[in-house]
Amino acid sequence: MTEHSDRDPERFHFSEDDVQREVTDLEGRSETAARLFDLRRIIGGLFVVYGVIVTITGITDSQAAIDKAQGVNINLWTGIGMLLLGIFFLAWLKLRPTPPPVPREGLPEEPGKKA
Repeated sequence: MTEHSDRDPERFHFSEDDVQREVTDLEGRSETAARLFDLRRIIGGLFVVYGVIVTITGITDSQAAIDKAQGVNINLWTGIGMLLLGIFFLAWLKLRPTPPPVPREGLPEEPGKKA
């Protein structure tokens, strides 16, 4: 059997610096994606949007709808609760953001590896 030329190990030789640069670039992209898709942002945003919709529904409810819920304006109270929960998640995101990445220079060296 013959060896494929595209699998030649000499053709794909990368230096240690090239690999380190690529890893650093991928870590930076990963941190950006993690901040963008933080669950607190998604959950908080959805609760705020749905909370506004349900609160408006509660404000415009008729007396017949309130009587159907045994005299409680359930849409208004649920909407306010959803708004408060959504604001809590968004405030939590603002006050405690994801930590920045640790710089590579600050990491201890691996045993047996010299710079």
